[in-house]
Amino acid sequence: MEKDRSKNESVLTPFLSRIEMWIHSWLLKEMPRADRPLQDFLKMSKALRPADVLLVKGRARVSRAISFVTHSRWTHATLYIGKCSDYDDESEILALIRTSFHGDTDEQLVVESLLGQGTIITPLSNYAIESMRLCRPRGIEEKDAKLVVLHALKQVGKAYDIRQLFDLARFLFPYTLIPRRWFSSLFNYKPGQATRTVCSTMLAESFMSVKFPVVPVIQGVDSNIAVHKRNPKLFTPQDFDYSPYFEILKFPYVNYDKSFLGIRTKGGYRELPWHEDENYYCNSGDECAVFESEGNSAGKDVKP
Repeated sequence: MEKDRSKNESVLTPFLSRIEMWIHSWLLKEMPRADRPLQDFLKMSKALRPADVLLVKGRARVSRAISFVTHSRWTHATLYIGKCSDYDDESEILALIRTSFHGDTDEQLVVESLLGQGTIITPLSNYAIESMRLCRPRGIEEKDAKLVVLHALKQVGKAYDIRQLFDLARFLFPYTLIPRRWFSSLFNYKPGQATRTVCSTMLAESFMSVKFPVVPVIQGVDSNIAVHKRNPKLFTPQDFDYSPYFEILKFPYVNYDKSFLGIRTKGGYRELPWHEDENYYCNSGDECAVFESEGNSAGKDVKP
């Protein structure tokens, strides 16, 4: 009986693998970009420091699902780890990077967890045309920033936990009267034993490894407070945007800042290249219309 079962499983394995590959391919298919990103990628990349968190507005089908589940435009989070040339030859960080990345030593790199690929090291340049936000851990010490990077690099090779995404959806949208914890693996978390992860969980665990708060649980105890680690499986990309412990740095693609003798002046926004028709509005770069009169929701479609 056991032999027959093993034989059937071996016959089905290639078929199931092809189905899984097809599903991954379908989920990861990216939609074309309709407009330019608001962030100036080159300026942002020059300002990056190791342990900075980069949030991404994805264009893949799976990104839409994540956006729906998390109620956020940010569907992915990566950790900036710097360049190989930033580290000494004897550095443990450099050794870990070189186990899976063999490119240019001056390539800016990030660690991320991706569906179908797991936790990997990739060039920052992969996101050159994406909408991004830079979140910097406020006041983090340099030694702790390196430990955060080190912790994240040790997760490289782990598979992407698609089950966790479904569990998170179920937690945010409970559909029965039975307690959520009875049907969710989110509450089975055991530190150090996970072999799968998602992007936000991996980043949250890395910061919590040096006791840096992202969105901690704060409770009142008599007249004092107690700070607790939040379940890392509950983290989503928007938590790094929402967190009061991360600074948001912005580098506008179209910048109106002006200065005279090093002193910033006001009012530059009025000189932006606005469309000459004040009734011209856009939903996106390829969906625009002229509203013929105030209060008229149906305008005349025009090309940008």
